Amino acid sequence: MNYNEIISAARDQVGPYCKACPVCNGKACGNSIPGPGCKYPGNTAARNFDKWQEICVNMDTLCPNADPDVSFTMFGRTFTAPIFAAPLGSIDLHYGPKYKDPEYNTILINACVHYGLMALTGDGVDPEIMLRSAEDMKKVGGVGCPIVKPWNKEAVFAKLDVLNEGSIFCAGMDVDGAGLPFLKAMNPNAGSKSVAEMKEITSYAKMPFIVKGIMTVKGAEKAVEAGAAGIVVSNHGGRVQGGVASTAEVLPEIADAVKGKTVILVDGGIRSGVDVFRALALGADGVLIGRPILPMIYAAGEEGFKVYMDKIVSELKSTMTMCGAASLKDITRDKVRL
Repeated sequence: MNYNEIISAARDQVGPYCKACPVCNGKACGNSIPGPGCKYPGNTAARNFDKWQEICVNMDTLCPNADPDVSFTMFGRTFTAPIFAAPLGSIDLHYGPKYKDPEYNTILINACVHYGLMALTGDGVDPEIMLRSAEDMKKVGGVGCPIVKPWNKEAVFAKLDVLNEGSIFCAGMDVDGAGLPFLKAMNPNAGSKSVAEMKEITSYAKMPFIVKGIMTVKGAEKAVEAGAAGIVVSNHGGRVQGGVASTAEVLPEIADAVKGKTVILVDGGIRSGVDVFRALALGADGVLIGRPILPMIYAAGEEGFKVYMDKIVSELKSTMTMCGAASLKDITRDKVRL
């Protein structure tokens, strides 16, 4: 099956909120909660997508002829491309009943490893979600990155005990989950983390620790101070906080502040290999893609993931060829026009 055939088939597999649009641009699902949408005014996902499209790439083919190298090394491991699967949660509630989180994550973890990439997986109120992901990652050499919610310290440490013992490649926390009302009301509950608290968490982890949900220079600097090996520029807290900037808008200033001090990943609205190129040119080391992968897996499982990634990687290589970038390090700020 090709990309268009899989997307067409997905429309019978997902829903009612996700529409399996040909391009996942956040328009059809705005304000749909539950679902992939976001809090009023419902434009966070759409703004992410639109802002990447406003950035033009600068073509330059007066350069040595070369087959672009898109391999990417992070925390000592080399991946096929600088593209990772973003964590998604409450899969059956938001996207349709075909899969629950553990079943979806199993397919995603294996599909990523078989492609030479890595899955970041979500956490949830059911502790089995993270435990199952850790078990699946152990079966493929520990490759993966469970993202835990900002629970209280004792709960986070208990989860890290599992990941430390399983020799999981890396781990992280989506700090913007602190705004989820239902997490605040739970026992254990969740909430914002001070730099000192986050430093305790990063020190307790025996693997590189990533802080996801960074949207300001100050936030990035605090994450670095807390010992984060990586950050994810992400506004998925926009599901609970409307009126936020796009990740494309804040990425350059964050990269200017902390580039080289921590790995910078960016998430939100990246839907093509051209978008990946744009993100790297603005200072990201790699990108996360979440929502568009889900309908591909719902419709065609691991094959759907491979078809989607083949498309993205091919587009990235083509853009690199047309812009005179033989390797990822050649994708510099001057390769785009803001």
